[in-house]
Amino acid sequence: MAEEKAASAEKAPQQKKKEENARQPSALKRDIQSKKRRESNRSYRSSVLTAVRALEAALEKKEAPETIKAKLNSVYHLMDKGVKKGIYKSNKAARTKSRLTARIQSA
Repeated sequence: MAEEKAASAEKAPQQKKKEENARQPSALKRDIQSKKRRESNRSYRSSVLTAVRALEAALEKKEAPETIKAKLNSVYHLMDKGVKKGIYKSNKAARTKSRLTARIQSA
């Protein structure tokens, strides 16, 4: 009996691996892919918003112009990369960058 349990315990990880690699219906596969992309995109948007908030905080504290410019460049970089990945539409990125630039110039 103990041998049977040991043998089944050894097969469990292998069987689990086979189940992970088993063929899935297309709709299920698409659903899994969508969930992965949604999480990735959500994380990326969060990092962009964090960069924007950091820029706005720097504007409120009236930090050095070099610091503000560096933070603006990081926002530009993230937005452009997001457009390239398909997370943002190009007009949204352009609008956001334009508004941030105008805000910096007025401050």
